[in-house]
Amino acid sequence: MKRTTIFVPEALERDLQLYAIREGRAAASIVREAVAEYIARRQPALRLPSFTGAFDSGRSDTAERHEELLFEHLSPHGDEPPATKKRSRAARSKPVRRHRRR
Repeated sequence: MKRTTIFVPEALERDLQLYAIREGRAAASIVREAVAEYIARRQPALRLPSFTGAFDSGRSDTAERHEELLFEHLSPHGDEPPATKKRSRAARSKPVRRHRRR
């Protein structure tokens, strides 16, 4: 932790000391907490917007056919997509290992 000196009006310092005594805490601990809360409230939210459900393809099987649909869309020659196998419920719970193309 790094030491920092701050200047506060006497009335604020007196209030801080009284509050620290009442709470049974060090004044430095209260100042750290107050500064952290102050900064957290003023920082812009870093959350990304959710796009879940924002786009409707009109298809209900997109998740099941994602590889086939991507192949159709991205294939430069319009070739047939690779055959997809139906996986059993037990197999679906295990991760699929993919091999990298070299």
